[in-house]
Amino acid sequence: MQIRAYKPEDREGIAALWKQCNLTVAWNDPFKDIDRKINDASDRFLVGLMDDEIIATAMYGYDGHRGSVNYLAVSPDHRNRGFAKQLMACVASTLTDMGCPKINLMVRETNLDVIRFYESIGYKKEPVIVMGKRLISD
Repeated sequence: MQIRAYKPEDREGIAALWKQCNLTVAWNDPFKDIDRKINDASDRFLVGLMDDEIIATAMYGYDGHRGSVNYLAVSPDHRNRGFAKQLMACVASTLTDMGCPKINLMVRETNLDVIRFYESIGYKKEPVIVMGKRLISD
């Protein structure tokens, strides 16, 4: 898999991948999320390609205190081949180079496969509560 930064021509393929991976929900418009990320830090939006086909993505950020990862996705046809691990290693390396001491993740508690994946690469459940407040209704 080749990893590179997001390009505008990736937009439709990424939205289709996220839908295929069940990452979109009624209150998250994938196109709005893509636009928000590229307006924030498009270089922190990775796309994984195989034969010019988008097969994976990862959005990440760093607020000066902690890193975060969202929309880690690998096409169901390309899973269990190390591509998610490859993306996460790229993210972790870049964040480490930026001085980021830790990555925090939010995973839906029903997404057991993803929880097991993150545990397999060294992430642990922590005794915290994630709280949120919607500011803009999509």
